[in-house]
Order: sequence, then C-alpha cells, then structure tokens
Amino acid sequence: MNSPLPVDDSTDPALFATMSTMRAMRRLKPEPVPEALLDRLIQAAVWGPSGGNMQRYEYVVVTDPAVMASLAPLWKRCVDAYLATTGKYAPDGMDEAAYGRMVAAIEYQRDHFAETPALIIPCYRFPEPRIEQEGLLRYAEALGAEATARMGKTQERFAALAEGSCVYPGVQNMLLAARGLGLAANITIWHLMLEEEWKAALGIPEDMNTFAAIPVGWPQGRFGPVSRRPVDEVVHRDRW
Repeated sequence: MNSPLPVDDSTDPALFATMSTMRAMRRLKPEPVPEALLDRLIQAAVWGPSGGNMQRYEYVVVTDPAVMASLAPLWKRCVDAYLATTGKYAPDGMDEAAYGRMVAAIEYQRDHFAETPALIIPCYRFPEPRIEQEGLLRYAEALGAEATARMGKTQERFAALAEGSCVYPGVQNMLLAARGLGLAANITIWHLMLEEEWKAALGIPEDMNTFAAIPVGWPQGRFGPVSRRPVDEVVHRDRW
C-alpha cells in the first residue's frame, strides 16, 4: 500500500515531509538523548489541545538505566502477550513479509528494552463532572429521550474517548517533534495489560490514567516513506 502523494514535493510545507516519513522506529541506539531534547518533546505535547483547555496531563520521563532495567520484564510480558494474541497474525491485506519485518523489530525492542535511552508515559486525570439536577434535565431535553437512554449505555466509552482526546493530540505532536529532531519514537499501549504494575513501578498515583508508553532514542535505521492506504480508498464524501 503506497500513498500516491509525493513525500518530497518542494511546494508542500515541511510538516508534510515529516508526517509522510514518520515510521515507527523500534531499533534504537543505546546513546542517551539530551534532556533538553526530551523537554522539547514534552513542550510539543503540551502545545496540543485538551478538552476545555483543562491541561490536566502529566508526563513521566524515564532515563535512569536502573529504572529502565526494572521495567524491562514488564515490557517483555506485555509484548509476549500481544504477540501470542492480537499480534500473532498479519492484519488482513498486509504483506506477510512486511509484517514479519515489523514483528522482528518488535522482538528486537523487547529484547533490548533495558537499553532504551528514554521512555515517556503520558498520563491524564479527568476531573469528576459537576452536574446538577437542572443540568441533567436540560441535557435530556437537548438530546431527546431516546438518545439520552443510549448515552446511559455508552457513558463509559464516551468518558474514555473524552479523556483520550485530551492526551493523544499531544502525543502526536510529540511523535512529530521527535521525527523533526531526528529521534526515533513509537507509540504503544501494551503496558495497559499490566497497568497497575507499571504504575506501581513508576510511582504513578492510582487515580491517574496512563495512555501510552513511548520509547525514544536515536534510530539505528533511516526514516523513509510510510506505507498507507491511498486517500481515495478511505474518503466518503458528504455521506458514507
């Protein structure tokens, strides 16, 4: 699946070339990443939007080799669980050889996780909503009875998406910033299989949710064009 759009068109803003060559880079050199560069990644994340501009995000940045080594067994357990289930087979439509290369990179990262120069854990604590009876009545009136009943069944999903929407735009900013600075990074959520253990290992408060584990370092390989579905396959204009 190769995008028909050029990745080096001189008329495009530089950001387009950054996005179109932002591969998930899992093979990292063990050399440390300067703290100033990691701060720039967090700054890029902070520039991202958050619901109601509440800015209730926090970021745990791990660079201590001893702490990283203590996290390596947790990472291995999560990766092994993923590769035994969801990641066991190539997704529909994906070339088997390409998937094999991706799995090899995942296994390399698993086996060398203790050497990861930096790991960033984005966190968010959504506040308890302040809703009064009058507000609930207006809410129901605005939605209508049928939609209000449906929302009662999907409230948990709505809350999860609301919280995630306050975090993931910043995460994407961080990944773009890493690519722009020549750093390798990739977003994972496998740690959620053992989230309590990760939070305990890093001293993250129980009421704080974690949304990703992002290894960061200098890439062993080169950045290059990503393989994605073409635009005309994914767009539904005006209606499905």
